[in-house]
Amino acid sequence: MTESYKTIGHLERILSEGKFVITAELTPPDSANPQEVYDEAAMLANSVDAFNATDGSGAHCHMSSISICSLLTRQGYPMVMQISCRDRNRIAIQGDVLGAAAMGVSNILCISGDDVTAGDQPEAKRVFDFDSIQLLRTIRLMRDKEMFLSGRKLTEPLKMFLGAASNPFMPPYDWRALRLAKKIEAGANFIQSQYCYDVPMLRTFMRQCGDLGLHDLVYYLVGVGPIRSVKTAEYMRTKVPGVHIPDEIVDRLRKTPQIRQREEGKRICVEIIEQVKEIEGVDGLHIMAYKQQELIPEIVEEAGLLPRPARDQGDVSSPDFQDENIH
Repeated sequence: MTESYKTIGHLERILSEGKFVITAELTPPDSANPQEVYDEAAMLANSVDAFNATDGSGAHCHMSSISICSLLTRQGYPMVMQISCRDRNRIAIQGDVLGAAAMGVSNILCISGDDVTAGDQPEAKRVFDFDSIQLLRTIRLMRDKEMFLSGRKLTEPLKMFLGAASNPFMPPYDWRALRLAKKIEAGANFIQSQYCYDVPMLRTFMRQCGDLGLHDLVYYLVGVGPIRSVKTAEYMRTKVPGVHIPDEIVDRLRKTPQIRQREEGKRICVEIIEQVKEIEGVDGLHIMAYKQQELIPEIVEEAGLLPRPARDQGDVSSPDFQDENIH
């Protein structure tokens, strides 16, 4: 894949160079304190290649994706801004895309978003003016044709590397690779998957993608993450939309003394990474460690994935990028 998507930001550059990439979700704060964002980014900076700023994941309210991107792009960090279709209409979304590009965001992940019934404010009004495929097509139109959905022209070209989500672990399984093909056709350049705890299922899915010729059309990052305890595993697979955790993983945690379950959950994550990185068509990892983000550097190191590729000077956090009031 040598085609340029008009960005050549750090994430796109190292993927195009064939390097194994690591992205990670930041835990968005339940406050307006920017130091919480800066501290987490600094803790992970040497272990990952780009940060995902989530957009109301799980239909819960946190600091917004665009605000986190605003804080961290000024620090020189490569960002992936998530945009959920659940909460805003097409006018607001297109404006947010322009604002993100103006801040220096080079990557956008297009998702439909969890339904409001998954969160703690189920009475909230759904928007869903778009689904993720329509959102991809709209931003691709803004980037490649330099126009809004209305046909009105942009005054400056938009630079953006487009991503989408994938979940190989939920039925109908035979349809998942075809669904991915539709997202690629709509404009997806990279993919971040749901948590992988079932490696054989992932292998089957990636073979299906290969049979469809998708490996040469998109960069695929597999979602991984540590499990804190057997209680957490049961909650994730029964309450978190789209998460599949096989019985053998839960049983392994259940047989582990409670005081050691967190360490065992980390070990399971490292073992999965060691298997996943050998699968054809896998270009990297997307690490999700909600409220366990301090484990990410340990996971990356124990999986043998250090050091990370060097960033260009313009991508690296330095005193020149930092606000004078944050320390």
